[in-house]
Amino acid sequence: MSAPFIVWLSVGLVTTLAMIAVAIGLVRHVFVFGRTLRRFQEEVTSVAEEITRESERASRRAGGFSERPFGRR
Repeated sequence: MSAPFIVWLSVGLVTTLAMIAVAIGLVRHVFVFGRTLRRFQEEVTSVAEEITRESERASRRAGGFSERPFGRR
């Protein structure tokens, strides 16, 4: 085996190992992001439901005010 062949083989192996390490890290971060997003969604859902209920309640109350003519009670 010649020296250039050994150098190219070494560079190729190191590059391949580096790409595998980057791919593993990327997959790991995708899973971490998915878990974080799921937890965020669980926490936000309860608050969003409460806001929706309060909005509906305020809308019903505002509807009662708009049905009465101004100046009369």
